Amino acid sequence: MIRRFAVLFLAALLPLSAGAGQAHAAGYRYWSFWERDGSAWTYATVGPSLARPADGDVQGFRFSVSEDSGDAAEPRGTAGFDTICARTPAKDGTKRVALVIDFGTPADAPSGEKPPAGRTACAQVAEDATTAEALASVAEPLRYDSNALLCAIAGYPAKGCGEQVATGGKESSPAESAETAGTAEEASAQDDGGSGPSVGLIAGAAVVAVLGAAAVWQVRRRA
Repeated sequence: MIRRFAVLFLAALLPLSAGAGQAHAAGYRYWSFWERDGSAWTYATVGPSLARPADGDVQGFRFSVSEDSGDAAEPRGTAGFDTICARTPAKDGTKRVALVIDFGTPADAPSGEKPPAGRTACAQVAEDATTAEALASVAEPLRYDSNALLCAIAGYPAKGCGEQVATGGKESSPAESAETAGTAEEASAQDDGGSGPSVGLIAGAAVVAVLGAAAVWQVRRRA
């Protein structure tokens, strides 16, 4: 009987636990780097400062909020190399790289900023140039952080770099995110009024109470 009470009560708590986990979901706002093969985009396996595209390649950048590469938004647009570089003739000693730059949606924009319209560009650069060099030739100013993370293309966004964004839209810097993670347990122990037990603690106490009541009932039944 005690086991039955515990199973039923814990089953009722599972939806609450799942909801609590989803409430803490977060993503990161950043420029993702892509390579196109035919009509399909593939998330790049190396950064633009290491990638060395060949003449005729199409590469893209997309600004968005995502948790990881698995759910990152692809650059939009269907223009291919022949269209993007139609007015840029081949030249000895150089290569042409077609770039698709997608500044994202207003929903992904930092507070107070508006994403520019997406653009394409044909970068004609030295044969050994990296994607970062190709991008710099057509979309300055670029901005990087101290870890060489690409933070802005053509000056967008004006500030911020890979900051964490919670589901509710609240932003925090990487340093603040680490601090938040360190104090999450303490914060969860407070209710909206700033004091009192957490939902988890209340649920745990309820389970103990139910099991205790069941035990008393079982003892009285046997007596």
